[in-house]
This record gives sequence, structure tokens and C-alpha cells, in this order.
Amino acid sequence: MAKTRPRRRSRQSWPQRGEIYLTALDPALGHEIKKTRPALIIQNDITNQYGLTTVVAAITSKVTIPPYPNEVVVEPAQSGLSVISTVRCDQIRTVDRRRLLKKLGKVDAGVMRKIDEAIKISLGLVAL
Repeated sequence: MAKTRPRRRSRQSWPQRGEIYLTALDPALGHEIKKTRPALIIQNDITNQYGLTTVVAAITSKVTIPPYPNEVVVEPAQSGLSVISTVRCDQIRTVDRRRLLKKLGKVDAGVMRKIDEAIKISLGLVAL
């Protein structure tokens, strides 16, 4: 009887919460953030694994100091991005996973806590 090799685990093929992807956001209308740009995955990992869409927050290289309450500034060392950037938690959208073009990096748990707070503010889930 021939020996069988143990199965290799397949590489993760779905986006995970906290990862940053270069994302094609066009077409957009009006004041929606446009272009192909980095975006942070904010949807939970279970839905990311089994769904065909994910929820992202757009990222811009324009930085306002101090940031608005619905924004989080991330340093390159915290994100894998090449420049200091702002996660715009007021620019959240559901995208088809085919819009995710390339993984750029991942933010750490501390940054995700700040993102969670900014999302709560943006969606009116906490009092200002």
C-alpha cells in the first residue's frame, strides 16, 4: 500500500480583518472616495472567509493633524504602507473581493482598537 503524504494546508485565500489591500474603488459618485487606493478590511474574518464581498475603510495619504474623530492616522511602520496615511472611517463600503488587487500590509491590534472607536463615532454608535 502506498504511503500518502499529509495534506498541506492551503494558503489563506481570503482577506482578514486588519489587512490593507490595494483596492479598485471606481466607479464612484459624488463625494465617494475614488481611485485605486489602499483600503483596510474591517469586516469580521468568518464572513470574509465564506462571503464574496467584504467591508473596507478607504485610506488616503492626506493627513489632517489632529485627525477628525472618524479618522485614524497610521504610520508606515504600523501598516506596511510607504507613507503616513489616514484611515477614513467615514468612507466605509462593501466591495466585491475581486476589487482587492494586492495585499499591502496589516495593522496591529492597537491600531484596530482605534479604528473600531472611529467606526463607532462615524456610525453614531457612541455619544460624542
